[in-house]
Amino acid sequence: MDLCLLSALEIIEKTKKGEISSVEVAKSFIDRIEKFENKIKAWAFFDKKFFMEKAQEKDDWRLSGKPLGPLHGLPVAIKDIFKTEDMPTQYGTPIRENYQSRDDAKVVSILRSAGAIIMGKTVTTELAYFDPGKTTNPHDYSRTPGGSSSGSAAAVASFMAPLAIGSQTNGSTIRPASYCGVVGYKPTYGLVSRDGVLRQSFLLDQVGVIARNVEDVALCSSVIIQKDLEDKSTISFPTEDFLNRVQAKPFFEPKLIFIATSKWKNLDEAAKKDFEKFLKKIDKQVTVYSNPSYFEKIFDYHKIIHETDMAYNFLSTYEKHKKKIGKKMIEAIERGLSYKAKDYAEAVDQMAIIYDTFKEAFHHYHAIITPSTTGYPAKGLSYTGSPELCTTWTYLGMPAITLPLIEGPDKLPLGVQLVGEKLDDARLLQTANWLLKKNKTK
Repeated sequence: MDLCLLSALEIIEKTKKGEISSVEVAKSFIDRIEKFENKIKAWAFFDKKFFMEKAQEKDDWRLSGKPLGPLHGLPVAIKDIFKTEDMPTQYGTPIRENYQSRDDAKVVSILRSAGAIIMGKTVTTELAYFDPGKTTNPHDYSRTPGGSSSGSAAAVASFMAPLAIGSQTNGSTIRPASYCGVVGYKPTYGLVSRDGVLRQSFLLDQVGVIARNVEDVALCSSVIIQKDLEDKSTISFPTEDFLNRVQAKPFFEPKLIFIATSKWKNLDEAAKKDFEKFLKKIDKQVTVYSNPSYFEKIFDYHKIIHETDMAYNFLSTYEKHKKKIGKKMIEAIERGLSYKAKDYAEAVDQMAIIYDTFKEAFHHYHAIITPSTTGYPAKGLSYTGSPELCTTWTYLGMPAITLPLIEGPDKLPLGVQLVGEKLDDARLLQTANWLLKKNKTK
């Protein structure tokens, strides 16, 4: 049995039962990494000796008869913007080369406490923005994997990790998951702590989970969704029955809304054609919803908040290392320094106003359905793709998930994105699981 092909749930179940050992699982992933990493380049830090030592510790723990956590023995890859006390945290930039944190990010600490093995750090675009890292797309090494959680998505898609943690400030979990043909989930804003994570924007930064199926995403999310006093945005949220709810069949077939936002015109023709073909397959579940006029300013609002916050958070980096950081980051910071306070205040105020105006739609529908990206992964590694089909939902703090449901030219993937009501993440994931199982491309 090639253990690296197992789902996260299968690894945990078989490890807890003693059918497989954590060391055997680790060896399988090491073999996989040694076979494909030189082509995919998903890892910013990976030490096979260290990984094996941690796996042995999990086996020793299980054999001692001590209680096992919900993620016992599960290898998890971590995007290299989350602090780790025993691995470098380099943020994808040369100015942080070999930087070692003294503590873990809250999410990393929670994962360790739940029994997970932090197997390594995955490549991010520089400072989690648009300047790309070294990672390629597992489906075609000449194409982009997306960003900024490029290494996390590529590692999962290539079976070098069963599950990975990423982040999203615009489209940084959804887009790479779509391009790499895996499941990517961004929870409702405020459900997962950002403590110890590189900060771009307090109002927009959100932690993401990437896996190969919805159940794995749900299991991990049920563990990391916690209130954290160190992150004032977080709230208490019940997750005791999270996975069971997601696995359960909906009482009736979900109803979906298709919203062709103003960015629909930017889809390439192949992606538009293939997405419309997919919609026809499920037309009984889909209602076309006109694009709300008040959505149009969201892209400006998001940009103002995002770039102003980056200018604030990265100003010292900009002043000290301007010649060493990427062009796209420099341009964003300089734009951020130019915005007026009243424009920023308006952009912040409109977050709640726009969502309150729109949320009534969820009284009648389970989720919004859209493409995850404006097309298939592009040729070349210099451009990570556009996040604009994610911008609206990230700005509004709504939960979103991308599903690998469309296969296009040369078997390249295109994700189908579902967006749910705030704090109704369980229903969103249940709907996603139902849709994926019903329509998964064979």
